[in-house]
Amino acid sequence: MSYFDQYVSKSPAIASRVLGDETIVMSTVDSTLFTLNPTGSIIWECADGITPLSRIIEERVCKEFDVTVEQARADAREFVDKLAAHGILRISDQPVAESAP
Repeated sequence: MSYFDQYVSKSPAIASRVLGDETIVMSTVDSTLFTLNPTGSIIWECADGITPLSRIIEERVCKEFDVTVEQARADAREFVDKLAAHGILRISDQPVAESAP
């Protein structure tokens, strides 16, 4: 299975707010704060646990920004891995229902 065929979902241990075209996310576990740029905000918004990361990139990120699929994938992987390392996003090989924060 490709990395981009996996599913991303938000951790239930977070609080988030949209401010303009950015999103502020805080871990309720350690109070780590993240400010997501417009691209990160799209991925965050779409991280429902049932949409593969590849669809989020191709159907949302590439269509809203002037970026190639290859570049969007590289950036998305770095972004998702960083948030997953902090427990903000979860990555799964199977679809999962998003847990409400």
